[in-house]
Amino acid sequence: MQIRIIGPFAQIMTMAALPLKGSLKDEQLQILKHGAVAVQGAKVVAVASFDHLRRLYPAATIEHVTAASTLIPGFIDCHTHICYAGNRAKDYAMRTAGKSYLEIAQAGGGIWETVQHCRLATEQELTEGVVQRATQSLTNGTTTIEVKSGYGLNTKSELKMLRAIKEANRHIQADLVSTCLAAHTLPRDFKGSSEDYLNQLVVQLLPMIEKEKLCKRFDIFIEQSAFNPVEARDFLKKVQLRGFEITIHADQFTPGGSQVAVMLGAQSADHLEHSSEKDIRLIAQSDTIAVCLPGASLGLGIPFSPARKLLDAGAALAIASDWNPGSAPMGQLLTQAAILGAFEKLSLAETISALTYRAAHALNLSDRGKIANGQLADMQAYPTSDYREILYYQGSMKPSTVWKNGKSIS
Repeated sequence: MQIRIIGPFAQIMTMAALPLKGSLKDEQLQILKHGAVAVQGAKVVAVASFDHLRRLYPAATIEHVTAASTLIPGFIDCHTHICYAGNRAKDYAMRTAGKSYLEIAQAGGGIWETVQHCRLATEQELTEGVVQRATQSLTNGTTTIEVKSGYGLNTKSELKMLRAIKEANRHIQADLVSTCLAAHTLPRDFKGSSEDYLNQLVVQLLPMIEKEKLCKRFDIFIEQSAFNPVEARDFLKKVQLRGFEITIHADQFTPGGSQVAVMLGAQSADHLEHSSEKDIRLIAQSDTIAVCLPGASLGLGIPFSPARKLLDAGAALAIASDWNPGSAPMGQLLTQAAILGAFEKLSLAETISALTYRAAHALNLSDRGKIANGQLADMQAYPTSDYREILYYQGSMKPSTVWKNGKSIS
């Protein structure tokens, strides 16, 4: 297979030599100047100076980069809800007028409003929405996107959402990682207890997901307005026994969820805005990835996740957009990460790591997030010769070129 050399770049930030867990200093970044990347098929085969790669691969084709630019790995957005219909602008107006999340839900808004929109939407309409939002993210440098269901809240509608995500993945260049969040909240029209509903998911929905191979991951919202830790623990154990990976919406408004995540060895614990000092220590001592969602904090007007404390305690920290129609409609991952970094005093190395290889680990993916031999050639170039400007401009600087599996997107 033909080798291509892409470059030369003013700087390449490979992220290759950095650890998975704990705090990072910018001095730990290895910045290759006047470098290039050799790509064969979808994967990187070498990263070195442009001249060295030309000598190493004399028969390679050259994909010249005409302007001074900085190359970094493609972003991995490891927590989104971009499969939805309608919007919740009414919720936003109520929230800025002083109503709480729970008050809005009790008034007929919140998750239940989106559920009604999604139940009425066709599978094609949901698919088109995912394609549009994922394409926007890809253009902005995000090459892998996790997408949750969770606005169906019955077997028929949850399957419709998961099928829409699967179909959308066929029509875009980004990779979509599907997650079943049927355990988002107890649906208002369900005649039974929370335990009855969760059992129904295991008995009715899970076998259909297995049959159609719709996803490999399950999520649950542990919160006063959703499911308690005991209910969640019992549900997730059953899911794990069937071979599914798990992640948890944890500690968003009250603590408790992250403890379940650590106990069960969840791939990630997401939100964490109200994690206690004990929770932070537990996460840091585990292999569970801590996922901060600054978009939800900005949308709800609540504190950010304790990113600085998590890193200093030794946790692996990822940052995701939480793009959804209610609490986090912005969808601008880089902007959110830059704002979180400013408030939580994260180094640039910590922030970029949280968007790349550490976010990949939140999805149990080891083949992306770094620019290194054997990794997928998921990369993005910014029109600057100083990597610091990428976060400095807080998302207003967009990538000039994005590569997915070694191919520049069209």
